[in-house]
Amino acid sequence: MKTLSSTGFAIFGAALVAISYGLARFAFGLFVPPIRDELELTPYVIGIIGALPLISFLLATAIAPFTTDHLGARNTAVLSGAFGVGGLAPDALMLGVGVFACGICTGLMMPALTAAMQAVVKRSMHGRVSSVMNAGTSIGVIVAVPTVLFLAGAWRLAYLSFAILAGIGVIAAWLFLPSVSRIMPGNAAPPPPISELPWSRLVRLSLFAFLMGFISSAYWIFAPDLVVTLGGLPSGATGWLWLSVGIAGLGGAAVADLADRNNPPITQALMLMMLAASLALLAASPGQSLLTVFSALVFGLAYMSLTGLYLMTGIRLLPGRLSMGPVLPFMAVSLGQASGSPVVGGLVDAFGYADAFAMFAALGILVAILSPFYPGHIAQAEEDEEDTGLQAAYDHQIQNEEGEPLEEPDVDDAEKPAVTP
Repeated sequence: MKTLSSTGFAIFGAALVAISYGLARFAFGLFVPPIRDELELTPYVIGIIGALPLISFLLATAIAPFTTDHLGARNTAVLSGAFGVGGLAPDALMLGVGVFACGICTGLMMPALTAAMQAVVKRSMHGRVSSVMNAGTSIGVIVAVPTVLFLAGAWRLAYLSFAILAGIGVIAAWLFLPSVSRIMPGNAAPPPPISELPWSRLVRLSLFAFLMGFISSAYWIFAPDLVVTLGGLPSGATGWLWLSVGIAGLGGAAVADLADRNNPPITQALMLMMLAASLALLAASPGQSLLTVFSALVFGLAYMSLTGLYLMTGIRLLPGRLSMGPVLPFMAVSLGQASGSPVVGGLVDAFGYADAFAMFAALGILVAILSPFYPGHIAQAEEDEEDTGLQAAYDHQIQNEEGEPLEEPDVDDAEKPAVTP
């Protein structure tokens, strides 16, 4: 294995996330217009296909901790990339199977990278490294844009280019990721018993994450098709939507970090209102290029901010559970997207794009009104600014017997004997 610095690992992890999340998971919506025309698919069928990678993501995420512990970070990442290569194969007859495989790729990648991060990156750098890796989703969405601008209508060729990138990612994962599974310091306190978990807060977090995923599914799957079908814009113009989503999404991590330092419920309400506004604006002016791009900017910032906020809350509510805290909110978001995608498709078939998007925008406003019930994190009122933010959340993941963050050892984790699967 070639050794990476913390900065190098962060950039490398962001690249793998860009492939597995930005391309394998979210590229389908970008190519819905040409796929729909060529395969003569109805909006409801598109919604069903769009839900498949989200369902497989949930299944893969559920077994990812077991897989990572037994196969190690390197082999799990390689397996994830292999599913990405197979899922991005441009075979129209295997479209459903392909997007399902892409979801498995997504579900396995982040747990593998998290395990590798624990093995080779100092704990004091976990917050920064995680922020850079999470930005990979936006980077992947941005990378998909040139294929639409230059390969408008040639979705098979675009998917083939994504598969080649995924293949390069497989080779790189084998070369640069360690074969170890998670490393837990011997003097770390065990996690609290299941019976002592803050279940009320966890349920509320999961419900808000589910509803956000449900609402956002309309944009991820159907926004490009809306501006083409309802607005009359050319298929190539949809690339500017994804470019705007990706660029604005890069600021999401900063917003989530600021939310943890200030007021998470208020931030969630604001971001949900922005999410609803992006849906309403797109439905109201699908033929206005500047307004559609502005809508995508609003959506990208709101969506990435909310996922970052949910990630941070999940980590805070589940100290000592490295395989559950960061994963629970993403599973809830994906379950919401998997549920919402076919619902949007059915509403589009029944009422048309404008009314369907308006209904989901209204739901977003309703959920935003309920934001005072957002859980925040434990002992939020008693913590000062130094104990907030993403790095503080990671610091509290590994605690001593007194419930305080475990101090960084003199010897880097990377230099300790590692447990191989």
